[in-house]
Amino acid sequence: MSTLYPYKGYFPLVDPNTFLAPGARVIGDVTLAEGVSIWYNVVVRGDVNHIAIGKWSNIQDNTTVHADSGRSGLNARSGIPTIIGDNVTVGHNCILHACTIEDCCLIGMGAVILDGAYIGRGSVIGAGALVLKGTVIPPSPWWWALPPRSSRRWTRAVWPSVWTTPSITTIWPWKTRRLWGCDAPALSA
Repeated sequence: MSTLYPYKGYFPLVDPNTFLAPGARVIGDVTLAEGVSIWYNVVVRGDVNHIAIGKWSNIQDNTTVHADSGRSGLNARSGIPTIIGDNVTVGHNCILHACTIEDCCLIGMGAVILDGAYIGRGSVIGAGALVLKGTVIPPSPWWWALPPRSSRRWTRAVWPSVWTTPSITTIWPWKTRRLWGCDAPALSA
């Protein structure tokens, strides 16, 4: 069963058309927009700053999403939130910490994106990549390796594969909900 937890007066704001898989945990100051899917054993922990996940984005199994308080342990809201745009796919086992990911990005399995990193619109971060603190990745290149480096620019031939991934991972949860008998909105505030 997925669970929503309040934290210090903040309760997750979850659109009724959001899918939360069993085992997902959404905590504190978190906003999940329409069509977001949060998969098995994902933790989205908005305990020290805000986390926002945009429309039709999906966060896949075992990923951790957290933010930064600005002052370790003091819960001061002067740190860095985590902002994930619309139509973003985050692969399995990623760590997203106090970063910004613009619309239409693909974050490969096992990638780690650290504090203050900014991922430009349409970027692909390769599986296993480590995006260091404060890194700014411009829109649309492929980035691979540890730490990431640009490997090629987008072409028209690449775009259909990026747009297909979010549609597959946003359609599947709704089919799955029907199989589980969950046609009604998954959550109530």
